[in-house]
Amino acid sequence: MSKKILAIILGAAMTMGMSTAALADDEWNPDTDESAMSIEEVREELGEEVPVASGHEIAAIMKSSSNEFWRTLQEGYEKAAENIAAAGSDMEIEVDSTTDESDETGQQTMGANALNAGAEAILISPISDSNMTQTVEDAKSYGVPVINVNDGLIAECDYYVGPNAYQNGQLAAEWISGKLGDEGQVGIVVGMAKAFAARERTQGFKDWIEENNSGLEIVAEQNADWDRTKAKDLAATWIQQNPDLKAIFCNNDDMALGVVEAVSEAEADILVVGVDGIGEAYDSIRAGKLDATVDSFPYYMSQTAVEITARVLAGQEVPHVTATPQALIDSENVDTDAAEIIGWTDTQFVAE
Repeated sequence: MSKKILAIILGAAMTMGMSTAALADDEWNPDTDESAMSIEEVREELGEEVPVASGHEIAAIMKSSSNEFWRTLQEGYEKAAENIAAAGSDMEIEVDSTTDESDETGQQTMGANALNAGAEAILISPISDSNMTQTVEDAKSYGVPVINVNDGLIAECDYYVGPNAYQNGQLAAEWISGKLGDEGQVGIVVGMAKAFAARERTQGFKDWIEENNSGLEIVAEQNADWDRTKAKDLAATWIQQNPDLKAIFCNNDDMALGVVEAVSEAEADILVVGVDGIGEAYDSIRAGKLDATVDSFPYYMSQTAVEITARVLAGQEVPHVTATPQALIDSENVDTDAAEIIGWTDTQFVAE
């Protein structure tokens, strides 16, 4: 296993020279924003202590909590709220999530409700790149800052906090290449076409193959809309149609776990790699089923988002993009503590 694969990627600020088909040449992309900083760099520049005034209300709007990734993100929001309370502030964080990962209208309603309730900042993880646009525009008219967290790219948001989705795909492709001796047929199970992260993860995977003159050959690519059952059925079909298939990259862990079921039932020798680092994925790696996941550490991502929000409310100038850490997890490091992998330290909130 190369050290490069296991390295934590903090580099949304890295210049990658990529071109994502879904983005116009002049459209903003957090994965290529040269102003991006890691949370460690933000703390170094602005100070470790983060002032938090009492009386503020923050709204966090997520995708469906039926997905463990979003439940873990919520746990991070709750941990940040606990740390704020421990500092002596009564700043509140209200978290809401949709019933499923396609409920765009539900998210819009949550955004409107948050503004009507007097939220002084909104953290959003939109289902698509457009469904929360009206919420962002309304927030701007009220002078309420909006922080785009992880996915569903809304270019009009004031700030973005999340991992470099393009590098998710790059890490997965590099790992698969190393395991297969850089040759063999591979497939890509894509999330929702409307989702920024799905497009970037897929493009990063493809570009790594092209830029490295890799012998990996993509023979199948299709959307499964973040759905485990759809991904399982899709993989079952691919296995029948492509007897030489050697690896499948999935845009998230839920789909990857569905693919693992299909691979197991077919008794096939196929590598499966996901993205997100949910607990079930870790357990599957330990059990020798799922081969790897690119963990974006949502528990620490949401805490980072709250820290950035608190700094904004305190009047500090934070970067437009704060890049959160990620790492490829396989059998070699699956039992290493996440905080150790990314070098995490809790935010030092100080009540004003």
